[in-house]
This record gives sequence, structure tokens and C-alpha cells, in this order.
Amino acid sequence: MALRRWAQTFAGGQFASGMARLNARHPWSHNDHFHAWILANIPARRGVALDVGCGRGELLAALSPYFVTVQGNDIDAGMREKATARCTGLSNVTVRGGDWTDAPGPVDAVTMIAVLHHLDAAAALQHVRRILAPGGRFLAVGLARPVSAVDHLWDLASTVTNPMIGYVKHPWPAAGKPQPAPFPVRDPTMSFDELKKTVVEVMPGAVMRHHLAFRHTILWTKPA
Repeated sequence: MALRRWAQTFAGGQFASGMARLNARHPWSHNDHFHAWILANIPARRGVALDVGCGRGELLAALSPYFVTVQGNDIDAGMREKATARCTGLSNVTVRGGDWTDAPGPVDAVTMIAVLHHLDAAAALQHVRRILAPGGRFLAVGLARPVSAVDHLWDLASTVTNPMIGYVKHPWPAAGKPQPAPFPVRDPTMSFDELKKTVVEVMPGAVMRHHLAFRHTILWTKPA
């Protein structure tokens, strides 16, 4: 987070406040942006999909046409209510609370967007490995604490391109004041390299990549 802290104080804070105003004029969902990546990488076998931390249910609705059954889990009652409302009419989608590890397996896909850094990463990955069917796929979009030079370069690129992407996605200035995130927010504690080491130990062959929008992706297919 060093780059972000520097940006907050650079030029007496004018740079940060200017970027914040620009981003607020053209807001966009960094998480929803990666739905296309998930849909492009869903497995060939599409019986059951489990979305952990399903939030307002946007990804559940997007997955619905591709799987026989789509299960959403979220610990937040308000999020579950919104997800249920969003998926009204989608008979193959269910939304539940409680511990996501209680969801029965096997499943063909497990998805997580901005969720893994809220969990014990090693334990969560091990459970995903257990419940995935052979040939099943883990697709995660996450956040990590920037530490290395590469991390900071990606952070810088994300900072610079954020308002550009916002303008493309949301060209008309937003009305009203910026709204707080509708879901729990937590800063990641693991760096990209630390998390990658854990991912590869639990899921050999997993592919983990940096992306713009302060995000990374993890893709792993369970061996048949």
C-alpha cells in the first residue's frame, strides 16, 4: 500500500483528491468487471457451481445459463436478500447463509470474487480442492498487499487506468455523492507472492496473474 499512501500525500494531497473526484464522476465495479473472465474460463462439465461470498447475486445470475445448479453463499443477510431478489425467476439458483464449507460437494466450479483475503487462505483452498469434482475448476478474483516492485508497478498502472476505464464504462458523470461499498471491505494482509506460494502448494499447477483494477486472478483445474 506504500504507493497509495504516497499518492495520498503527494502535492499536499491534491493529486489524491483530484483522482478521487475523477473516479467518483465515472464509477465502475472492479469486481463485476471480472465476470467476463470467469465466464470465459468455466469448465467443460457444468453440473453444479458454488459462488462463495455471492454478494448481490450478479455473478449467480451470469452463471445461471451455463450450469444445471448454481449455489450462492454469503454470511451477510442483507447481501443474501439482494441476491435472492436479483435471481428471482432463476429456478436453478439457490442462495444460503451459514458456513460456506457446509455446502455439499462435489461441485464442478467454485468461484470467489474479492473473498479469499477475508478467509484463512490455506484452509479455504484446501476445502475447495476437496469439494471440486475431478476436472472441476476454481476461479478466483482477489486482492493482495503490494510489496514487490512488480506489485507496485501494477498498483501504479491500476491507479492511472482506473479513471480511464471508468470513463469508458460510465461516460456520463454520476449524480450525487459517492456511495460506500455495499459489501464488507477489508484490506488484504498477504502479498501476491505469499499468496501464490500457498496457492501452488495446495493446488499444484494453478495459474495466478496480476491484472489492472488492483486485482489478480487464480485459475486451477482439479486433475481428473
